[in-house]
Amino acid sequence: MRILVVCGAGASSTFVAQRVRHAAHARGRDLSAVAGTEQSLPIDLDAADIVLVGPHLEHALDRIDRVARPRGTRVILLPADVFGDIDGTRTLALIDAALSDAATATETTPSEGTPQ
Repeated sequence: MRILVVCGAGASSTFVAQRVRHAAHARGRDLSAVAGTEQSLPIDLDAADIVLVGPHLEHALDRIDRVARPRGTRVILLPADVFGDIDGTRTLALIDAALSDAATATETTPSEGTPQ
């Protein structure tokens, strides 16, 4: 699983990426998490399964989602208190919840062209 954490300049996303990476590795999970900026998104999206968007970029969420969705990349807006998640466990739980929601939606949504 490849996670891209995006913020305005890359500083706060570095902390979040490092913390979620440590939380995942502590649980024996194969997860990479890297930091990026809003400006680097088109390039960085090619190497991401999930994009975590800093809460201060909520205004750009729809635009980020429009760029990411055609590539099959999920976009998650991080909560305002994400920087208080010192050990990364709450952020990892957000990722797991998004993956679970996506799996449930895939299982319950009929494919296009499938008779209902």
